[in-house]
Amino acid sequence: MKINVLGLAGSPRRERNTDKLLEAFLNGARSAGAHTETLYVSVMQIAPCEACDGCARDGKCIITDDFQFVSEEVVASDIVVLSAPLYFAALPAQVKCFVDRAQCQWVRKYRLHMPLAASRNGYARRKGILLSAAGNPHANFDGMIRTVRYLFNVFETDFVNELLVGGVDDNVEIGDKTLQTAFSMGVETCRSLSV
Repeated sequence: MKINVLGLAGSPRRERNTDKLLEAFLNGARSAGAHTETLYVSVMQIAPCEACDGCARDGKCIITDDFQFVSEEVVASDIVVLSAPLYFAALPAQVKCFVDRAQCQWVRKYRLHMPLAASRNGYARRKGILLSAAGNPHANFDGMIRTVRYLFNVFETDFVNELLVGGVDDNVEIGDKTLQTAFSMGVETCRSLSV
């Protein structure tokens, strides 16, 4: 059985530090035999939540855009890896739109008490990883972590690990040691599901 790993790339800029962290993690997952997929959430068409309560009947968002596709891929995956830079102690706006639209999953879980479908491999609960980078060497990731924990929770995903790197920006790139750590996390996370 191949573990399905979904990478959610949340940086508005391609091939920068958080993309490199994600690619290293996914390389590690592939080396452990996993199937990987990357969705670039930051360039997808995901509108903000309109607080319309349209999801109150069945736990499904009534706005039609890329949210449905990303949401379905999260549900189908065994491991979900969100990689995004730290913006004002939180997530970039493009990713936050996805998080806010997950209100429909909150409604499904807490108001309607409806079970979420299992992953493609039959896991009722997924594993979730957060990868992030910030320019400030003393960056505080607490706001981002809390938001991502809530997001993972409504998608029946256990927050199992994080790699948070401060002191990197346009002029300072992620180092090889940190990329190796991300690679090892990918290997270990997949192996923990394979046993």
